[in-house]
Amino acid sequence: MRRNVFLIAIIICSTNIGQAQIQGSNALPHILIYKAKGNHRNLVPVQLSEDKKTVVSYPDPVDIKTGSQAQAGLPVSLHNGYWLDKQGVGLNTAFISMTCSHYAKLKSAPDPAELYKMIADKNPITELCDCGVREQGKYSVKQLNELIDKKRLRKECKILR
Repeated sequence: MRRNVFLIAIIICSTNIGQAQIQGSNALPHILIYKAKGNHRNLVPVQLSEDKKTVVSYPDPVDIKTGSQAQAGLPVSLHNGYWLDKQGVGLNTAFISMTCSHYAKLKSAPDPAELYKMIADKNPITELCDCGVREQGKYSVKQLNELIDKKRLRKECKILR
């Protein structure tokens, strides 16, 4: 009887560990490629609610890279108007009309209502593809440009929009 209880406990624990690993992989950063209306490269992204009526997530000014590190957080230009995200662009992303360098100089982030008033476009993302978890050596800029040039990006990566 004890042996059966022990085996059942091991099975339950193994199942929970497997589920935790799956959920944990969803939290890892993904390679996101997007197109947007206009050039928002130097603007601060914020996340809107599903109904796009409120700002639900935004960076702290200290999170925005400045000075010699300014290029570190900015998206990378790819072929045909695509961008490689480095700041957390998603389906409900909007860009405020403030540049990253100006935002980084603020002592604190504006409140969500103020950020909402600064939004330049509530729907700037026209295409969004998820190319999987960011891993060392997976999809260099050169490889991503090749996917775009050969019209394989939307075949190799998951289309989110």
